[in-house]
Amino acid sequence: MVIDRGQRSAKKPVKQGRGEDPPEPTKINASTRFDFAGKNLTAYGGLLPVATLLEKLQFQQLVEETLTVKRETRAMPMYQFVLTMVLALYVGFSRLHHLQFLAREPMLMGILKGLRLPPQCTFWRFLASLHGSVAQQVLEVQRQMRQRVWEAAHVKLDSVTLDTDTTVHTVYGNQMGARKSYNPKNRGKKSYQPILTFLAETKEYVGGELHNGDRPTGMQIARHVDSVTITLPPGVKVIYARADAGFYCWEAVQAYERHDCQFIVVARKTPRLLEELQSAHWKRSPRTDADEQCAFWYQPQGWGRACRFLALRYEKKPAPGEVQLSGVRNQHGRADRCAGVVLQTACDGGKSDPGSQQRCRVGRASLETLGHELRSLSTGHAGLQPELLVVTVQPGRESCSG
Repeated sequence: MVIDRGQRSAKKPVKQGRGEDPPEPTKINASTRFDFAGKNLTAYGGLLPVATLLEKLQFQQLVEETLTVKRETRAMPMYQFVLTMVLALYVGFSRLHHLQFLAREPMLMGILKGLRLPPQCTFWRFLASLHGSVAQQVLEVQRQMRQRVWEAAHVKLDSVTLDTDTTVHTVYGNQMGARKSYNPKNRGKKSYQPILTFLAETKEYVGGELHNGDRPTGMQIARHVDSVTITLPPGVKVIYARADAGFYCWEAVQAYERHDCQFIVVARKTPRLLEELQSAHWKRSPRTDADEQCAFWYQPQGWGRACRFLALRYEKKPAPGEVQLSGVRNQHGRADRCAGVVLQTACDGGKSDPGSQQRCRVGRASLETLGHELRSLSTGHAGLQPELLVVTVQPGRESCSG
């Protein structure tokens, strides 16, 4: 069969129109009026008051004067790189890969005074060009911003409480520095254990550092304590600190005492400590929910001096059919479970009130509460796995340590 191609007519393509030039970005500054009920606000409209706040606090001037960036940036100025990452964190994007969703966001582009964000690789090159000393400079920026915010909001705290703890960050694959260590949710998997410190009164992040999966050493804990205490505003006169058993070491005690901190630290279980607990004199504890309490002096191995330990214990009622194993018994011959209570004392000559100290411990709600540790104590032999408080006494006064 013969086909006449001349009889078949293909449709001619429609002429494409010329692309319009992108509009100029809308300049947004402190004088820009905004209203939360406005119809033109996008899903990221909350960035406008944040940008206004940063401008009034002179964030740009502080960043440019504090951070040292030797490499000349072409895509954007150095401050715009920092501001972009700060605003992305504010709206909930924690990875540089997420910036592609904000590449042409009108509100963000209006704040940055640009047309679009550079690709992800540009941000990585910017971060890779920074020297290691920039980390301390960022902490200095954070300290200055905290002081300015407190002054603008008329926050006058003469005493603050520092909550320090380690968290478990599970990783997959062969990540550098990952270790198989304490990981209750993913047992046997590698993880990191960053050290974090928060301010209990305002829930602010004070400082932290990325740490491998091993338990931090005494020198690392002392260095972290030194770094977070110097970042507090100068108006703070009294510093309280709280930490769990992971920070129970002599180096941490010395670091807290160097900065005149009154602090509480859960003691780690050792055989010698259990022996002291068995021979301690127990008495009733009317101001706590425990049955009995005790106080004794004990010098851990490798410590410079003896410290005052206090502990609470609760009577354990065995379940029906449960065989009671050997453990610590009270003066009535009943087996008890001992819960660790970490106290903080003032200059009161050793007359600390266990009830007030227990309330101080329970207030540590911004991190993993010590109550989780206390509840886990009832799973051992006779429910006795003591974790105790430590109170160190300096010449002329008494202060808390662990």
